[in-house]
Amino acid sequence: MCQLNIMIVFYLITLTGITFTCYEVCSKHVKYKPVVIVHGILTNYSTITDLADRISEMHPGTKVYITNQFGGFWSLEPMWHQVSKIGAEIMQICAIHPEGIHLIGYSQGGLIARGILEKYPDHNVHNFISLSSPQGGEYGVKFLHLFYPDVALKEAYELFYSHVGQLTSVGNYWNDPHHQDLYFKFNNFLPLINNEADDYQDEFKRGIAKLRNLVLIGGPDDGVISPWQSSQFGCYDENEDVIDMFDRDIYKQDLFGLKTLDEAGKLTRYMVAGVPHHKWHSNLSVIDHYILPWLS
Repeated sequence: MCQLNIMIVFYLITLTGITFTCYEVCSKHVKYKPVVIVHGILTNYSTITDLADRISEMHPGTKVYITNQFGGFWSLEPMWHQVSKIGAEIMQICAIHPEGIHLIGYSQGGLIARGILEKYPDHNVHNFISLSSPQGGEYGVKFLHLFYPDVALKEAYELFYSHVGQLTSVGNYWNDPHHQDLYFKFNNFLPLINNEADDYQDEFKRGIAKLRNLVLIGGPDDGVISPWQSSQFGCYDENEDVIDMFDRDIYKQDLFGLKTLDEAGKLTRYMVAGVPHHKWHSNLSVIDHYILPWLS
């Protein structure tokens, strides 16, 4: 029995080997689906607890799992490695909750989450919320200098579009508009999950198209994701003008399910001004207006 109306309980589910940290608010009537959160780059589960706390406060009874893997500099490990490890645990959580779950990915975590949905198409994720994530890739000096301060933007492709560079998560979604030939030749993650590579994967599309809702949140004052429209599948062209999602082949050819979701009314995009990158998961207005309504 809970002694308090709201109590946060930290525990690891050791019986299944899951290393997610789970927040649970005790309630006699649990009606909300479980929520899984994948944290961003150079962070860990503790940095995103504001979001978990708000969900627990506003939706009592919700189980909120936060990935407890790849914290700090470990988050720079290759994307497919993170997708495999975190994805295996999310599939265990899906099995524990056959009623379905919701998935939130913040920053790089949103791209990892999308990779998981595609790699594991038998998931039972209902709503996926991508919170300021570089879904269209990254090409920005501020983002670059967070990890590689001595590397210039225009020369970064020399590092990332190499076999060594592809051993880093950032290299796996670096999308240099001036070197697209090298991007397709060397990048072994983003072109693949976009189904732009020669080896088209039907299951990638199946894993996205089965979602009940895909919610994309980003804004012009992010300051890190570049272009900020990448959070909504936009990217730069060779003139560094932004190509909107709807004008890209990934949408027009429905390469992995975006058009399918959109035509079914299951794709929602929010442009929210005034929010810097590190505040998306703690801004109460963002959480209350653009996240919580999708977590019922």
